[in-house]
Amino acid sequence: MLTEQEIALARASMAFALENGAQKVRVTLNKSLMELFGMLNGELDKVTHALDRSMQVSLFVDGRFGSFSSNRLEEEGLKSFLLDAIDTVRTLEPDPARNLPDPARTVKDALSGQELGLYDPAYEGLTSEKRREFAFFSSVWARKAELEKGFTVISEEGEYSDSLFDSVVMDSNGLYARHTESSFEIGYEVTVEDPDGNRYASYWWDATPRLQDILPSLKTCSGKAVERAAAQIGPKDHPGGKCTVVVDSECASKFLTPVLNALGGYAVQQKNSFLLDKAGQQVFPERLTILDCPRSQGETGSRLYDSEGVATREFPIIDKGVITRYFINTYIAGKTGMEPTIEDATRPKVMPFGGCKTREDLIRKVGSGILITGFNGGNSNTSTGDFSYGIEGFAFEDGRITHPVREMLVTGNFIDLWNNLVATADDARRCMSKLIPTLAFANIDCNA
Repeated sequence: MLTEQEIALARASMAFALENGAQKVRVTLNKSLMELFGMLNGELDKVTHALDRSMQVSLFVDGRFGSFSSNRLEEEGLKSFLLDAIDTVRTLEPDPARNLPDPARTVKDALSGQELGLYDPAYEGLTSEKRREFAFFSSVWARKAELEKGFTVISEEGEYSDSLFDSVVMDSNGLYARHTESSFEIGYEVTVEDPDGNRYASYWWDATPRLQDILPSLKTCSGKAVERAAAQIGPKDHPGGKCTVVVDSECASKFLTPVLNALGGYAVQQKNSFLLDKAGQQVFPERLTILDCPRSQGETGSRLYDSEGVATREFPIIDKGVITRYFINTYIAGKTGMEPTIEDATRPKVMPFGGCKTREDLIRKVGSGILITGFNGGNSNTSTGDFSYGIEGFAFEDGRITHPVREMLVTGNFIDLWNNLVATADDARRCMSKLIPTLAFANIDCNA
């Protein structure tokens, strides 16, 4: 955790910059600690201890702007660093759009860093021996014969890790905000081989801010990866054409992230967005609502403020198909004259509809089509919204999965895609920063 001495040094650095030519300053102090135990085929393969500490300083000098970072956090060294940084900024071209956010917009309720319940004190009680025990417990290599049914597990690679992140941001307009978060993670990648020598690989993972919540996943993570890899055995070609597509929640961000990026201020300002000039318009179907839920207690990805210190709040990004606003930080607002909001979606949530709880419910509801469980290559055009992605997954008929599919492409346009959304499950993974359930789309081009 950041010490009072480190925070005091950040304050002193801000004051020193103001005394030596900067008119405005923002200082961000970050500290992180990570412990990792990696397993390879049932044996401890690596142990990593990483401590990182840095200070980022944003300087506003004579109408010019520069941002600098240093991990040498001692007073005399920082003074020299800041004097050099101020001199460097003076050589840059003026940029009148650069400014600190209006103090009325900055966060006021993030003083301790623990308001969101993202720090678990149990972190402090973990020892190297306990972490090693978690890593060995998570491996199924010693009991893989229990899982091998018509295939052989030929490799298993995984990691248990935990980390602590502590951050303070302050500026010369009076901002002070802190965010503290612990994280406990498990992840495995497994390769299996069928009787004909064909190999298939898959993975599974989980993460949570609380130690107690990761313990069940230690037992199941590697086995889930084996199950996912083995399910790919025996793929068949599948005819192309228009079909219903169900996209698993694990990979559904591939279809949502480009939409959120297109709402970003930089894309809009550069006119490199397929949603340019669409704010306030009904672009998507009425059944689509996407909320930003940045202040969810105890959930990974929650934040009370963005990197500028602007306060987050829950609001609809897309409200019954209507785009409510763009993500505009202070700089883009200054460049475009647009009203500033926050710099990005913090924890977007696609609101479920259609009455399905699980992926299996959704498959039964839509009947027949392609279940996408992963993407393997492809691209999208940020200006037009056109996309073409390689996919992997399964065919299903009459609500039941029939066989794996291979070498298929899904193509289209993101606006058309989301207008073809027919239903969702209610199974978003809480370990992800984007809360996206399994999605079902109709009339999608799937090419063999």
